[in-house]
Amino acid sequence: MRAIILAAGQGTRLAPLTNNSPKCLVELAGISLLDRQIAVLKERGITDITIVAGHCADAIKKGRFRILINPEYVDTNMVETLFCARKIMEGDEDLIITYGDIVYERSVLETLISCDAPVALAVDHEWRRYWELRMDDPLRDAETLKLDKKGMVCELGKKPKGYDEIQAQYIGLIKIRADHVLELKKAYLSMDRESTYDGKDFRNMYMTSFLQYLIDNEWPVRAVQVNNGWLEVDTKADLDLYNRMQQEGTLKKYYEVNDIQ
Repeated sequence: MRAIILAAGQGTRLAPLTNNSPKCLVELAGISLLDRQIAVLKERGITDITIVAGHCADAIKKGRFRILINPEYVDTNMVETLFCARKIMEGDEDLIITYGDIVYERSVLETLISCDAPVALAVDHEWRRYWELRMDDPLRDAETLKLDKKGMVCELGKKPKGYDEIQAQYIGLIKIRADHVLELKKAYLSMDRESTYDGKDFRNMYMTSFLQYLIDNEWPVRAVQVNNGWLEVDTKADLDLYNRMQQEGTLKKYYEVNDIQ
């Protein structure tokens, strides 16, 4: 099994922490987001890890994993960052794709890996109680996620009109089954570069827009439901909140912080 961590963005909402450092190196309870992710992946035996970097890439220590660069990270979005790594998408192993600004417990990763669907998305069924920690109006920041009766995703990434359009929240952690990895590249390469996707041009489409494209083209995308056990670090306010809760002993209700050797 291989893993790709998408860590090219500038992380401007975490400034000044990201002025001279990539977002994935900000520290939660004294340990970087990147080190926390790598520890969980390696605990599960996943050692073939690629980081796709961009902003302040030189700050990421080399040697523990493969580093690729999105040289146009300023002018592109996460899908382009992912396919900067397409040369390692060989189709001989399952592929984990994860955002660089999240952390997750091993149980979350295990639940995702246990799903044998061609495409599996980790989604948080208890998302609302987590969102309420971070903002006064969870609906303002959340995105739609609609499932059919078989638990397959039929819509995600849109602006919701109400909570009934959010059956869970996609967390930024994906598994592609080995026999669909090459097909994933083909799907990307076949897309119309002149079209817009949820209002964005091809080079700046959101990952959810790419996933919706797959769904609309009859790819089976299964929701793998978890109940918290992960965190997104999007802003400095997020990070300050988590670190304060960790000191108070209340963060473990949402994510169990483990020391890393």
